[in-house]
Amino acid sequence: MGLNHSCPQPFPGDILEFPRSKHFSHFGIYYGEKDGVPYVAHLTARDSDSKIVLFGRALKSTVKIDPVDVVGKKYKISNYLDDKHPYRDFQTLVKPEIDEAVGKCVTYDILFHNCEHQATLFRYGLKKSVQIESIYGKIYPTWKQLFEKKLL
Repeated sequence: MGLNHSCPQPFPGDILEFPRSKHFSHFGIYYGEKDGVPYVAHLTARDSDSKIVLFGRALKSTVKIDPVDVVGKKYKISNYLDDKHPYRDFQTLVKPEIDEAVGKCVTYDILFHNCEHQATLFRYGLKKSVQIESIYGKIYPTWKQLFEKKLL
């Protein structure tokens, strides 16, 4: 199977970004290959018994390790914080954290704990979601105007 599409070769611990729409992508951590199949660790609500999305929250999500091609056929390596934060060693820190997190229930929250937050938490030890910050930056001025009008 392998990486037979035109994507760059990732290294274990790299953040993979899978485009989903014009504004959103799905993120995970490249986990490595097993029997020639590349895997990614990612936060997902898929296959959850009580997948309830309410106000951007899924009450039952989990970190899963899936073949890269199952998560998406196209991706890019998105280690965008490397110039600002040191990335953590995959073998000694990140891999054990992923292995411990797999299968445990996690509350997914689009604003505060989404797949991008989880990926940056694994790689850098801090939560960050540039896509949410970008969307929030566009929405906030509109919300601010609405609240200011109500106060007048």
